[in-house]
Amino acid sequence: MAVYRIYPEKDSYISSEPSVGGTYGNAGRDEILEVGGYYDVNITGRANRSLIQFKTTELQDAINTKVSGPISASLNLKLASATELPKSYTLTAYPVSAAWENGLGKGEDTPKNTSGVSWKYKDAGSTEWTTAGGDYLTASGSSEVHGIYDTHDTDIDVTDTVTKHYSGSLANYGLLVKADAGVEFNTTSSILLKYFSKDTNTIYKPYLELKWDDQYYSSSLSELDTDIATISIKNAQEVYSNSDQVRFRISARPKYPTRTFTTSSIYLNEYKLSSGSYFGIKDESTGEMIVDFDTSFTKVSVDDTSNYFDFYMNSLEPERHYRLLVKTVVNDSTIVIDNKNIFKVTKHG
Repeated sequence: MAVYRIYPEKDSYISSEPSVGGTYGNAGRDEILEVGGYYDVNITGRANRSLIQFKTTELQDAINTKVSGPISASLNLKLASATELPKSYTLTAYPVSAAWENGLGKGEDTPKNTSGVSWKYKDAGSTEWTTAGGDYLTASGSSEVHGIYDTHDTDIDVTDTVTKHYSGSLANYGLLVKADAGVEFNTTSSILLKYFSKDTNTIYKPYLELKWDDQYYSSSLSELDTDIATISIKNAQEVYSNSDQVRFRISARPKYPTRTFTTSSIYLNEYKLSSGSYFGIKDESTGEMIVDFDTSFTKVSVDDTSNYFDFYMNSLEPERHYRLLVKTVVNDSTIVIDNKNIFKVTKHG
């Protein structure tokens, strides 16, 4: 498998707007992460930023034991709601340069909770950031531009930062996500983006996605050259544990094979799919593509046995049902194979 997801160990958003008493609150257990800029009732410009951290040990384990080539890494946040979207805006993810505590607060707590990170403090109110709003490496940011008609989920390429976190050349204190300078502290316009956090009760937790090209394409099998064929997952089960690593085998056979002189049934011969074949995984309840067909990173492999692809089930939310799909090209026609291969992922232990 060439797609692997790591979920945060902690996340929180911080706001430059203090309470009436001047206290900056913590939102470490809020279901939402906020990013943007706005003005308050006194027409004072404000900003909200989000911090997200992934465990170094999980990152190192993934790259050391699962990844088989150069990686691409992206930070993914799912939008819950947005207000006053402009025609275009930019979000940037910066490496955080100091340790911070997550805390137990929520953004709407009254009085403000001060158990962890806030706009002013790294922790429960005893250690200030060097610069209010978080200490981060301004020269190492990764940006993503959104237009008004684009999806407003984030998929920010953070490969450089993640590679340095893995190697240890950069201490891993997570990522800080913020809007551009023209948005933050603006007193004439505002934008507020709300994303689901790790504490959400939905399936839309933030995640770090690692992708790499693991296609193996060397086989003595003949290539399937007709779309009048049977293509199916040979070994799909109804239930998997989220600790499972699965190699899905894909059978591809023409419905009407050419007759040959042989002592075995020609209907049992396997054929390889084209090298431009991909797998996808859809959430059965929402219909969303959880792993979309990716021409670089979800390629189907083939050996002398059959076509196949590998997948780690802990990349999916447990206690949900998913559907396997295969996309391929036969006779210059692109087809998507949906044989209703539906499976459930259960939580290990």
